[in-house]
Amino acid sequence: MAKKEPDNDFAFDLFKAMQKDNLGYIYRGRFSQEITDNILSLTETSLEKTEQSSKIKKRVYSIMVECLQNITRHQEGTTDSTPDNYGIFVIQRKDEKYYITTGNTINKENIKPIKDLIEKINSLEKEELKLYYKEVLNTGELSVKGGAGLGLIDMARKSGNKLLYNFKEINKSFSYFYLHTIPTLSSEEKPGMNSEESLHNIIDIHEVLNDENILLIFNGVLNQESLMTLLSTIEGQMTGSPNFRKKLFYIVVEMLQNIVKHADNKNEELGGNPGIFFISEKDNEYLLTTGNYIKNSKVNEMRDRIEQVNKLSIDELDGFYNKRLFNFEKEDSKKSGLGIIDLKIKSGKSLKFNFHHIDDNFTFFTFQTRAAINY
Repeated sequence: MAKKEPDNDFAFDLFKAMQKDNLGYIYRGRFSQEITDNILSLTETSLEKTEQSSKIKKRVYSIMVECLQNITRHQEGTTDSTPDNYGIFVIQRKDEKYYITTGNTINKENIKPIKDLIEKINSLEKEELKLYYKEVLNTGELSVKGGAGLGLIDMARKSGNKLLYNFKEINKSFSYFYLHTIPTLSSEEKPGMNSEESLHNIIDIHEVLNDENILLIFNGVLNQESLMTLLSTIEGQMTGSPNFRKKLFYIVVEMLQNIVKHADNKNEELGGNPGIFFISEKDNEYLLTTGNYIKNSKVNEMRDRIEQVNKLSIDELDGFYNKRLFNFEKEDSKKSGLGIIDLKIKSGKSLKFNFHHIDDNFTFFTFQTRAAINY
């Protein structure tokens, strides 16, 4: 059965699911050291804007580093790089707690030693865990691949909580390993959501991402600073000829800039505009989708603008673009439609869009374009 093409209703549903579980940032795709560094930079920027103490921020960041290193260690030797096997990183803040989840493929022969190690780690008290860490560090007897075992012990020590995990079979040789870590934020812990439920919700969302063939996804707050880091991550994912990658990168920049510059924010304290962006692949095409809030007063103008652009041929669009660009009497806010015109020119495809009414003030605007992959 052919995979369904992700549509703009799906984008809104996905955004709502992530907002419900307060999933601040999700990355799904290939992992490399450069991408890991970019993920850390994005999440570090987000952490800096919270009201938590520097000690807590340092602890959360340290656990993120170890979790991401775990992915790259476990992925070594995994030759199947199909989308179903891509790694995933999720950071979630809810009920004044952080939840850090990673997932990656592992060889089935590593399931038992990893499971046994986690069970042993979870059975130890704080001081026992500290002694166990020193013992393993000194003897080097732990044989879990790539030193990841020592990392698991360190994560448990730094988080102050038990490690949650899950294994899901991929094929006869590989399984998917989910690891869920919850850093303790203070000595006076408040009840949070059920940790098992949190992990299973993320696994369910991950399954949807696989089913919809989404190669890369970002859900979080976008500002100019996070935009630059996100673009570096996306650039590392692109395939195709150099000219095609250049064109695709331009389209991505324009779509994300639309969120940064023209979206409306329901919560000014976020330091940016919340939105969703994902790239999916179908029939040798990349589908690029964004979603963000706009004020209700902008809906009709936005709809008319896109419909007008969709009616014009590429030749007509060139003239329309230049006429609008050099109309110096038109204020800059009205020229924001230039980006939409340029997206149609660069992609050569009709632009898809939808509006989802939220309340008396805001609408959620979803927008999609596509580009045929040129190798």
